[in-house]
Formats: sequence, structure tokens, C-alpha cells
Amino acid sequence: MGVPDTSLFGHPPESRLKPLLQMTHKPAIDALLNATPRLWQGRQCSRGQPALPTGHVRLDARLPGKGWPLGAVTELICGQPGLGEFGLLFPALADIGEQGQWVVLVDPPWIPYPAALQAHRLQLGRLLLVRTRNEKESLWACEQALCSGRGGAVLAWPERIAFARLRRLQLAAEANAKLAFLFRPENALQESSPAALRLQLEPGGQQGTRVNVIKCRGNRPAEPVWIPQPFSAYANPTHQTPEHALACPSTSAPGPRPVHPGPGQQQDPDRPQRYH
Repeated sequence: MGVPDTSLFGHPPESRLKPLLQMTHKPAIDALLNATPRLWQGRQCSRGQPALPTGHVRLDARLPGKGWPLGAVTELICGQPGLGEFGLLFPALADIGEQGQWVVLVDPPWIPYPAALQAHRLQLGRLLLVRTRNEKESLWACEQALCSGRGGAVLAWPERIAFARLRRLQLAAEANAKLAFLFRPENALQESSPAALRLQLEPGGQQGTRVNVIKCRGNRPAEPVWIPQPFSAYANPTHQTPEHALACPSTSAPGPRPVHPGPGQQQDPDRPQRYH
């Protein structure tokens, strides 16, 4: 019995492998790959992904696309609400408002303070506060806001949300080129998610805000990102109150009273109700 020709099966000889390697580097193939920014090529970052700058240089340098991904859901996960996660979005939300687009807040856990938001350049005339009766209505309102028009941002604070519902929000944001931000509790780290970007926020004392990139499109940075913007003193649970959880009043001026009074407080009859 003769010796079989090993060139007919198994690993091809080097003379045949070289033309195959050359075929994979044809300009047409490279052009096709570059035209598909969502296709992750090995360890390469997703540079073609459209994004809006976060306003934080160090964070932009680590994120694929150099900013918040457009047409996608971003999850901001922290163990305790009111640690400054809302303020992390102020630069981007200010840019969105200045472009004439809407920023929709769906059931924030506390009352946004208009004077503080305005001090951070947010356009109050382009800020919409939505209140619903329960979690089901809240998620429905979030999806409807994402499906309404193009551009802008939608922010929501769901305690629990199923994978299928997250997927629907992701598709709605993608179809309308919107930014969707979901503020999630720490136990969300144990759940899988279709969100394009997942960040874990931790207070870092004098070093600033510690941001861990849990998931992103492209090469995920292994090291945390330190943003030189320390959390408010109200991050300490002994100092934190509902009035300071979302935005603290500016120290330079007392500012007006909140639009929505707390329990037991009377609404100012002379104040225009912008956010109902």
C-alpha cells in the first residue's frame, strides 16, 4: 500500500497557504470590513461607531467611538443612587439641548432641581419630565419616547427590566438615532444585557469618579477610568437626602423652588408648570 498524498487533506503545504493569506488582504475585503463599524475585528476598537462626546476627556479616550454611543442603550450601574451618575451626563445633555433636541426624564427617583440643571447649561425648555403610575407604564413611556422623532436622549431609572424589554429599547434607540440611558442598581451586574455600553460607577474620594467599563462594542479597557470630578458630599448616605439625589442647588444663588413640591408641600400658584 502506497503512502497517501498529505497535500490532499489536513493542513495545506506552505506553497498553497500563501495565496490563501494574500486573498484575505484584498482591498475589496478591507473596504467591506471598514464599511461595517459594528463588526469587531479582533482586538481593534470600534472606531467607526457614531458617538456623542461625554464631555470627560479621559472617558472619551477609553470608549469606542470616543463618546456615548448614538442609537444605543447605555446602562449606568451603581450600588447607591444619588452618587453623581446623573451629573456625569450633564455635558452631553447640555449639547443635546443646545441643538434643539429633547431630553426626556422618565420617572426619576427624586425631584430635578431646575436652577442646578440650568447652571450646567441644560436647556430647561427642552427638558421633559414624565411621571407614570407603575413600572410597566414607565417602561412603556420610555419606549414611546425613544420611538418619537429622531435624536435627543431618554433617561430612565428601572429597578427591574427583562432582557426582552431591554432589547426592545435598544432597537427603538437604534431606529431613531437616540441616546438611551438607564440607571440600574448594582444587582444588574449579575444579569446579561443587550445594551451597547455598561458602566459601573463607584465613589473614589479625592481621586474622582471611578468608572469601570463592564461592556462595550469593541475592545473593552481593562483598567478603570478615573474622572477628575469628585462625587458630592451627599454620596455619603448619612448626608444624602432626596432633595440632593439628582442635582444639588447652586451655591452661588438660591434659585427657585422645585417645580414639583414634596409630600405635604403646597404648589406655588404663580409658578408656570413647565414639566407636567
